[in-house]
Amino acid sequence: MDSVLVIGGGRFIGRHTVTEFRDAGYDVTMLTRGQRPNPFADTDVAHIEGDRREQATLETARERVDPDVVVDCVAYFPTDVRVATDVFADVDAYVYVSSGAAYGVERTPKREGETPLAGCTDEQATTDSRETYGPRKAEGDREVFAAAEDGVRAMSVRPTVVYGPHDYTERFAYWVNRVAEYDRVVVPSDGLSLWQMAYVEDVASALRLVAERGTAGEAYNVGDEHAPTLREWVDLLASVHETAVETVGVGERELAAAGLDPGDFPIYRDSPHLLSTAKLRGLGWSSTPHETALAVTVAEHRENGRTGREFGPDRDTEAALLDRLTD
Repeated sequence: MDSVLVIGGGRFIGRHTVTEFRDAGYDVTMLTRGQRPNPFADTDVAHIEGDRREQATLETARERVDPDVVVDCVAYFPTDVRVATDVFADVDAYVYVSSGAAYGVERTPKREGETPLAGCTDEQATTDSRETYGPRKAEGDREVFAAAEDGVRAMSVRPTVVYGPHDYTERFAYWVNRVAEYDRVVVPSDGLSLWQMAYVEDVASALRLVAERGTAGEAYNVGDEHAPTLREWVDLLASVHETAVETVGVGERELAAAGLDPGDFPIYRDSPHLLSTAKLRGLGWSSTPHETALAVTVAEHRENGRTGREFGPDRDTEAALLDRLTD
């Protein structure tokens, strides 16, 4: 049985990655800081507690597990990737969870090896902020490529915005809650915002397939093969809830009069963000139908009270805006 070490395996993407490899017959060990409950405490998944940013922790994990595969879900700084690819230089596969945010220019779609990555200054490489996230992920990709040139079977997977069960960011939960609770909801502009999403279980399967079949030094985009607009997401959610919801597209001027901006709404984007997944599909990957993915997502969000209300406009402001538009 092959062994896999999942660095960061207890919260969202890592949690589903642990399950994916375990279900595929791997002997799984997760490395986390132990600051949250372990969802696999009563299973055969082993757990090593420690800070992945400390090289000694990674070396201890290497000695204890001797992994065939390493999946790095929480490498947020380029140095994290550099150290990990050195410590785990002899594994059969090191897979870095990068991001679609690593791309540095707007193209539709964004393609691996064609669309330029973001630059990353020395200051950005060590600064933990939302603004530096994309540059840091891009530099992590370059560390993967450099490691592959040195003989490490290192690869990168670039998800776009991830949704699904146990999503602690609750960006998508905002829309789940709106559709569940109200029959009229505001969507910014005309509802045609296009920000491709990625179902978390599909991200996990992509990580396994890249580990098993990927090529060293390559990056693989992952995202839903069909990318609905924001208005279409609301309609899909309404179908899951078996309800009817009126989506009201509101322009920037009307939003501004209510003290709002389109960017105040979760998963809104000014320009399209779409990743080509042809390269990943070439490994045998495919995405889960939205009806299936959303049914599971909605059930978990509602069971655990995920509302995402703090991540978007409050309902009173939205209701007042809808009333003004109706008058």
